[in-house]
Amino acid sequence: MAGKTLKGRTALVTGATQGIGEAIAQALAAAGADVVVHGIEPQAGGEAAAAALAGVHGVRAAYVRADLADPAQAAAVVARAAQALAAPDILVNNAGIQHTCPIESFPPERWDAIIAINLSAAFHTMRAAVPAMRERGWGRIVNIASVHGLVASVNKTAYLAAKHGLVGMSKGVALETATDGITVNCICPGWTETPILGPQIAARAAQFGGDREAAIRDLLKEKQPNLKLLPPSRIGEVAAFLCSDAAEGITGVSLPVDGGWTAQ
Repeated sequence: MAGKTLKGRTALVTGATQGIGEAIAQALAAAGADVVVHGIEPQAGGEAAAAALAGVHGVRAAYVRADLADPAQAAAVVARAAQALAAPDILVNNAGIQHTCPIESFPPERWDAIIAINLSAAFHTMRAAVPAMRERGWGRIVNIASVHGLVASVNKTAYLAAKHGLVGMSKGVALETATDGITVNCICPGWTETPILGPQIAARAAQFGGDREAAIRDLLKEKQPNLKLLPPSRIGEVAAFLCSDAAEGITGVSLPVDGGWTAQ
């Protein structure tokens, strides 16, 4: 985004040390926002990532380490962000995990972890962040869902449940906050070049003698008409737009960034 359109705002981005979360943190910082980076990396590594972000963009940045599978830690991460920098004006729920296998062999512990991190953690962070946003009369919440919050694929039971739930929850909170200067939206990425996709690409590459590019082409042709694995920066740019004043009339939306996947 051009200019420092978010200067004076503070953002909390969960799962922000790699992939889409890192790209969103970069885009928000480029737009002038101070950023609290959340992750599960050791403190020293996370602080180094935050310092690098601050150095590149000339903003303040801090690191908060928390296990979002733990409801108490998820509920506390907003307060910890406020202690580190300021109460978040912008909340981006990006942290997520994945596991793929048929329903009959899906491990219950993986179901519990995916629902906790991909869905329940967003409930806890939104619940904690909305009151201060209401008091200020301004807030932006961006939840990173997935095309799998809108349509289904096989072997992704827990991920589908979590992402469909995130879409529905976001619509409800958008309605609750519509007169408070707060917007709540989902971004629904398609195939994106991120670590979470790595195991699926590796499994498919094994069918092509280890050829990763052939695996990617085969994966994309099933679902994504543009046949392009998107860079995470594209999701970051969309998130920064949704946080801008230009998007103040957009709330309760689930925006596919999916190369045409959900148009089919």
